[in-house]
Amino acid sequence: MRCQDIMKKPVICCKEDETVQTAALRMRDSNVGFLPVLSPEDRVVGIVTDRDIALRVCAGGLDAGHLPIAEVMTREIIACHPGDDVRVVEGLMARNHKSRILIVDQTGKAAGVISLSDIARHDKVFAADTLRLVSTREVRTH
Repeated sequence: MRCQDIMKKPVICCKEDETVQTAALRMRDSNVGFLPVLSPEDRVVGIVTDRDIALRVCAGGLDAGHLPIAEVMTREIIACHPGDDVRVVEGLMARNHKSRILIVDQTGKAAGVISLSDIARHDKVFAADTLRLVSTREVRTH
């Protein structure tokens, strides 16, 4: 099975110069917790999650109404392509401890998103294994 067969589309996104508050409102209104961040050319340049906003903005006491999303987004993009086998997504989820993977086209534009729940709907056996690996976090010692 290919990513294009199960990915959700269209992808709800935000622009890197939009404020954190605008991104949070878009998440609320779209009922999502994950937004790809786009350049002026609509290429994916980062990702922001509801957790990023809570930990980097709210917990830091920053002004979400004036802070550009580019200042709090995660610049590391973990993605694959629509024609890739779904096993590629499962591997990326497991290795990177991510429950959502962005699907991008050859030009770097957002084409879709696959979440762990999408995988579970199509392959319950592999989804359970992937969930186990995604939810395993490194033990931190201080």
